[in-house]
Amino acid sequence: MSRPKHLRKLLPIFLLMAGCGAPTTGPVPEAPTSVPDKPSQPVELNILDVAGNLQLTQGMIDDFAAQHPDVVSKVNYTKATAPDMPGKLKAEQNAGQSQTHLVLTGTDGLAAVIDQQLALDLHPQYAEKFPNLKESYLPPAAAMQELAQGKGITVTYYPSGPLLEFDPDKVPNPPTTADELLAWAKANPKKFQYAVPANSGPGRTFLMGLPYILGDSDPKDPENGWEKTWEYLRQLGEHVDHYPSGTTETMKNLADGTVDVVATTTGWDINPRVLGTVPERMKVTTLQGFHWVTDAHYAVVPKGVSADVLAANLALIQWVLKPEQQAKAYDKGYFYPGPAVNGVTLEMAPQESRDVIAKFGRPEYERLIAENPKETSLPAAAQVKAFQKWEREIGSGKTRK
Repeated sequence: MSRPKHLRKLLPIFLLMAGCGAPTTGPVPEAPTSVPDKPSQPVELNILDVAGNLQLTQGMIDDFAAQHPDVVSKVNYTKATAPDMPGKLKAEQNAGQSQTHLVLTGTDGLAAVIDQQLALDLHPQYAEKFPNLKESYLPPAAAMQELAQGKGITVTYYPSGPLLEFDPDKVPNPPTTADELLAWAKANPKKFQYAVPANSGPGRTFLMGLPYILGDSDPKDPENGWEKTWEYLRQLGEHVDHYPSGTTETMKNLADGTVDVVATTTGWDINPRVLGTVPERMKVTTLQGFHWVTDAHYAVVPKGVSADVLAANLALIQWVLKPEQQAKAYDKGYFYPGPAVNGVTLEMAPQESRDVIAKFGRPEYERLIAENPKETSLPAAAQVKAFQKWEREIGSGKTRK
């Protein structure tokens, strides 16, 4: 059975970033000096997805290719993990052959291509292609665009979490504060779970969201500003049996009753219930003082592509940002809501998406999204520090591969 693809194998890629700088061998491809409005002849685009983003955007891309045969002759899709992507791009660029034309990535892969200088500057380099880009985004999506440092364009967005998902048959009165969660975990040992943050969207969102809930001194500084968070996680960990390597295991454990409460996000709540991985009856709650920790997917153009390929990429990204295309990002709820631009409502989405959200969505999400602050994910360098400290001090001896 297919499953949500928020899961990111983040730690390997961030560790790679920490130890590697820009490529030091082989030619360094430069950006085309001039880019036409459209290619001199239709191009065959090779698109690499390392974020599960095609579940949201492939329909948009296929429509673009169908309606613009003068721009794109064919689209070839491949998928890989985020940790595999930088080495692939680096090898192509060192050989002077950029066979990957467009990368769809989350913040993990984005951070790597920025650190290793593998991507072209898209904005403001080609700002004329994206007039009023910042103003066109939802404000939190615009904030996520800032993390791209011009190397990518935000194409989908969601507020993420942290949320707690629970079995109401087992937990009729779920915790609503951090203290209550700790007390509940103590009274119900081995019944609360979250996955290794470096490998799990809900896991890392839970980790990055706790400093706001607990009132830490600097939620953006895991080394020096998370005193309350690290102590809380140590205490919570005394009642956690183990930390799964990925989110899917936590969902299966919730479904079969191994655990009764797990960390989740909007998409990991909705989509597994759509797919039948998790029973429909499961509920969600938040903890007092909760802030959303936001997430996004980006379109990134590797260095070394031709002017014709770049022209096709820019036209495609423009298309994907059109409101009527963005509405397709509602999909089956796995990156809920999904659209990154202003003015895109569920009523604009395909009927299948509307039916899914009507049945499996949460009426409270609209209120929670409107009423609670939204914070960007930690920058790459801070994330790797947080993951390393968690591995040393919290997860050591309790992780399962």
